[in-house]
Amino acid sequence: MTNTELENIINKKLHAKRFKDHIYNGLQVEGTKKIHKIITGVSICKKLINIAILKHADAIIVHHGMFWNDENRVVNKINRFRLKLILENNINLYCWHLPLDYDENIGNNVQIAKKLKIHIKGKINKLLYWGEFEKKIKFIKLKNLIKKKYFRNPFCYNENLKHDIKSIAWCSGKSQKLIVEAANFGVDAFLTGEVSEDTMHYSNEYKIYFFSAGHHATEIDGIKKLGEWIQKKYKIETNFINIKNPI
Repeated sequence: MTNTELENIINKKLHAKRFKDHIYNGLQVEGTKKIHKIITGVSICKKLINIAILKHADAIIVHHGMFWNDENRVVNKINRFRLKLILENNINLYCWHLPLDYDENIGNNVQIAKKLKIHIKGKINKLLYWGEFEKKIKFIKLKNLIKKKYFRNPFCYNENLKHDIKSIAWCSGKSQKLIVEAANFGVDAFLTGEVSEDTMHYSNEYKIYFFSAGHHATEIDGIKKLGEWIQKKYKIETNFINIKNPI
């Protein structure tokens, strides 16, 4: 398969063109024409690039790539060094951001629902899923379930609320601001990856449970599933590399 064929296939799979994103989705850095081996990961970084070089990969596919809209356009320091490694080793760099969060088959948010056994009911907006547990669940039970599934202690707030949790809204990654829409919609709890100082006030005043499972942790599964799909459907060796991140 060629590098542009792979880009077109994944763009179609994830319906990438429907998103107005903060980063370019697709082939960000062109490398060798033929793709025989792929490394996937959550975010581009020196460690991931070095592993790709060591494993003689032709391509790296990540969720968080390079050249964000709010970044300095000057290629220097970290970006210069990363680009130098990628270009010297003729590696293709691909990125799919929002398309990989919100895909309805393999996306990060669908994977959250599967892990936590949430029945998806719909979306509050195009970014914010909501659903229900089969039975009401207590705060501590959901906290322990998140800990078990994501291998970390989630940051939680409002554990002293009296009601159990039946309905929940969620959005992977850095989506803590969506707690307001979740609360106004009327769910019992909200889950995302990160937390801000004002999140606690919204949680307290809206009387909604809040769970932060980690930005990295909530965005591992989408890129893993994408790699598994590529390997199964197109017989291209694809390996997910987890560069651990506590955030």
